[in-house]
Amino acid sequence: MAVQPMTARYSTLHNGSMAVFALAMVVVAVVHFINNPANAPTLSLNDQRFVLFAMLAMAVLYYVVLGVSRMRNREPQVVIDQDGIRLGFGRNSRFTWDDIIWVRLRRLALRPQLEIGLVDQAFISANLRLTMWSFDDSLRPVRGQPTTVLVRDNGLDTKASAMLDAVKAFRPNLVKS
Repeated sequence: MAVQPMTARYSTLHNGSMAVFALAMVVVAVVHFINNPANAPTLSLNDQRFVLFAMLAMAVLYYVVLGVSRMRNREPQVVIDQDGIRLGFGRNSRFTWDDIIWVRLRRLALRPQLEIGLVDQAFISANLRLTMWSFDDSLRPVRGQPTTVLVRDNGLDTKASAMLDAVKAFRPNLVKS
């Protein structure tokens, strides 16, 4: 019996609700100021409260755009199959099983996340552009492990533990505890 490939896409429910709640937050703030004009900041860049609320509104509206774009993106972001692991998230990099040294689950706070240890050359040639400062990116570097990629399942329709089970089905020798 052949093992079926595992795919993880952006979750429509998670990203759609993120967009709706972010938009609702901005609407509630605007309605509050319309109903209470005495508390509203003046529409001037000289008013520090206006600048603060405008910056906060732009930051929250970013998550509206992000949620809608991820909700519309139905491309698989993680594919685990007989050839290896493909990571999307704007990088679209495929790692063959020969490029992968080990895979394990790592608990960060309450949520398990998938760590993938890569061969040095595969990591360098993939140019994943990883950063610790991007709060909404599903691919992260792992401090102290320079060629390891952390895959966060936040916003995906498949949990990290299911991704690890898929790796076990194809290459159980790579799973590290």
